[in-house]
Amino acid sequence: MTPIGLFYGTDTGFTRIVTDLMVKEFDAVAPDLLTIHDVADEPIANMLAYNYLIVGCPTWNVGQLQDDWDDQFLNLDDLELTSKKIAIFGLGDQYGYPESFCDAIGILGRKFIAQGAELVGFTPTDGYEFTHSGGVAGEMFMGLALDDENESEKTPGKITDWVWQLVDEFDLVHLLEPALA
Repeated sequence: MTPIGLFYGTDTGFTRIVTDLMVKEFDAVAPDLLTIHDVADEPIANMLAYNYLIVGCPTWNVGQLQDDWDDQFLNLDDLELTSKKIAIFGLGDQYGYPESFCDAIGILGRKFIAQGAELVGFTPTDGYEFTHSGGVAGEMFMGLALDDENESEKTPGKITDWVWQLVDEFDLVHLLEPALA
């Protein structure tokens, strides 16, 4: 079994595109670290098979979860996530929805914390223009915030940086040692 489960939901396909970019970046680090799960097609309980999880969810309208995550949200109450490390990435539109930019990161992040998970992968809010985000705790996003609508050229670099951050925070260096030798 691969060490990381990546669970995403998408209506327009953009979150799947970001997921594919993330897979390519992780494969460059070490092949076969990720198993991909579309929450529209698979039970959310599959999360329990992994110690390390990456979750992808765009924010819809004014601070709402993407439809598939919204459908699964109450099912998260049935999951015991203690000892799981979870990193979240979210897509949003900082100019079109500056009052709820990447709220989905916070909605899911707070739910995962309530279920016992440890959140990792926090990123700075610097460089974004928004007035409010439920995805912010302190001065940091509770995951990777992407604005592929307005700043798609920045997405690949942000993913690269975040993947290496997760290699460290998931403590995956031991998996890389043979490749680095």
